[in-house]
Amino acid sequence: MPEGDSVHRLAARLRAVADGALVERGELRSGAAAGTRLDRRRVVEHVTHGKHLLTRFDDATTLHTHLRMQGSWTVTRPGRVVPRRVQPQVRVRLQLGDGHTLWGVDLPVVELLPTRDERTVVGHLGPDPLRDDWSATEAATRLLADPARPIRAALLDQRTVAGLGDLWVNEVGFLRGVHPAMPVGDVDLPPLLALAARLLWASASGAAGYQVTTGSTRRGESHWVVGRAGRPCLRCGTTVLARDDTGSTSERPRRAWWCPRCQPAGRRAA
Repeated sequence: MPEGDSVHRLAARLRAVADGALVERGELRSGAAAGTRLDRRRVVEHVTHGKHLLTRFDDATTLHTHLRMQGSWTVTRPGRVVPRRVQPQVRVRLQLGDGHTLWGVDLPVVELLPTRDERTVVGHLGPDPLRDDWSATEAATRLLADPARPIRAALLDQRTVAGLGDLWVNEVGFLRGVHPAMPVGDVDLPPLLALAARLLWASASGAAGYQVTTGSTRRGESHWVVGRAGRPCLRCGTTVLARDDTGSTSERPRRAWWCPRCQPAGRRAA
């Protein structure tokens, strides 16, 4: 599933092509508003909150989309369209005045709503490290509302912190020496949240390599623990462990990765 940095980068790409542009022809092909024409609306801006993308138009409406596991957005140049095999999966089409076209492909969430009602779709989300209104204090408060909850489950809950997914939760846990099952109340939250925000920003901006946490872009070495089950820890050599979280509320199993030496169970992180 794309994480907050993925959607942030997507919004920047769409923003560069579409913000301020007039939609010459366009329509929704999915969701409750399927069949709605978007012709003659002007794109005002693209905004993200966690993994949610909000495309605002000049008629005070907002297109809310979410990629989940399978969705994507593609931009084609004037005179080009997406391949024929992809056409049946198009859920949103926005052909702009300069000929560029935005294609929302296989999007599981497509909603058109009044901009004033955006809170109905994103109001439940916690603070997002990639937004100007990010508050680590508010995020810590939400996390500590259930101090006995395992830190990994708490961080994956978009109602506490928006935008963190499997990759960042597992990698931040390793870097802070926090076992995935450690209770929230036993975790030193301020440095953990500061690290998560810093890594997410670096990835979103491309400054240190997209979703690279080790500093190495070599194959198999870009992550400390994610995807390394059964392989030696890059720091201490201990075999990295993994398990599926069968109690997850996600639409798919969520996997935890950790190094039992660098992230020992039952010990408060330094």
